[in-house]
Amino acid sequence: MKSPSHFIGNSPIAQALRRLISTIANSAATVLITGESGTGKELLARSLHEQSDRLGGAFVPINCSAIPKELLESELFGHRKGSFTGAVADRIGRFELAHGGTIFLDEIGDMTLDMQVKLLRVLQERVIDPVGSTRQIPIDVRVIAATHRDLETEIQAGRFREDLYYRLNVLPVVTPPLRERSQDIPELLHFYASRYKSPQSQSISFNAAFLDALVNYAWPGNVRELTNLMDRFSTLYAGQELDIRSIPPSLLPKGLVPVQAEMLLQMGPCVSQDMTPPPEVLAEMAESAGMVDQPEPQDNEVESIIMLAQGMPHLPPEGISLKDRLAEIERNIIEQALERSQGNVSRTAKLLNLQRTTLIEKINKYDLRTA
Repeated sequence: MKSPSHFIGNSPIAQALRRLISTIANSAATVLITGESGTGKELLARSLHEQSDRLGGAFVPINCSAIPKELLESELFGHRKGSFTGAVADRIGRFELAHGGTIFLDEIGDMTLDMQVKLLRVLQERVIDPVGSTRQIPIDVRVIAATHRDLETEIQAGRFREDLYYRLNVLPVVTPPLRERSQDIPELLHFYASRYKSPQSQSISFNAAFLDALVNYAWPGNVRELTNLMDRFSTLYAGQELDIRSIPPSLLPKGLVPVQAEMLLQMGPCVSQDMTPPPEVLAEMAESAGMVDQPEPQDNEVESIIMLAQGMPHLPPEGISLKDRLAEIERNIIEQALERSQGNVSRTAKLLNLQRTTLIEKINKYDLRTA
């Protein structure tokens, strides 16, 4: 069976995790998956179910932190009509739904102590008591639990029962953060580029500098952050090779913005390709961000952008005219943009994120040629 996509790659960590999944899949023992948010704990649980002899049964996930504590018992074990206000009909709980299959208790570390007691009894006796019922229901369920919390620390703080911890932690599995298997990142990027590409275009790709930046990025949101980023880029830049210098900072993870600034200082802006998203996408982004008809940056903001993009030489002993230097840089950038747009003023204005009238004033100021 194909390995889970979050564990694509040939790093020793990814290979070891795939072997572990294969080894423990058919065990009936309870599994406790720990790891940072976004590392693929539910995906791993699904893979365990799909590689087990319980595949014919249901895989039933429930996020214990997303259900109000007063409703969690009913969600897990079910209830009978009239057992409490609002119980207008019988309800089958998640454990009963998972009979013959697997139940995945995500964020188990957020479960209240009183619910922990009830869960412990279910794990020990393999029966459930629906709320308001006088009859116990036997269950045959593989239990997989997961949490991003350190449960041993939670035990010391009195927030998690030690006996439940040992009942859950029969087969411990740790999902590694993406930063610990960075050699898998290129393959993950390729996988999700293929997944999110539109039927009408090729997959996006990255130039060498951008790929290197992505490999060295810490990915605090782990694979979830990577998948979201690939979805975003595949929508905005379908079929293109991406250069980090051409991506608006607002579309980059915050940790990559300083990397982009450094590349702009070292290499200058990217003018070799049109990395502008489609007009309809730009309009939608502007509207959703409340940025329609915003005023243009003031002169000092424009100067800051130019300085960031071009960098400054070492200041000579005799000094320089900062105003003349900035004007020279601005003229050069407008000239390059005009050349790239074949003298079309509207396209040049889009490339430089300027109003058309402002660009015309600058073209006249520097006596530049247009189409």
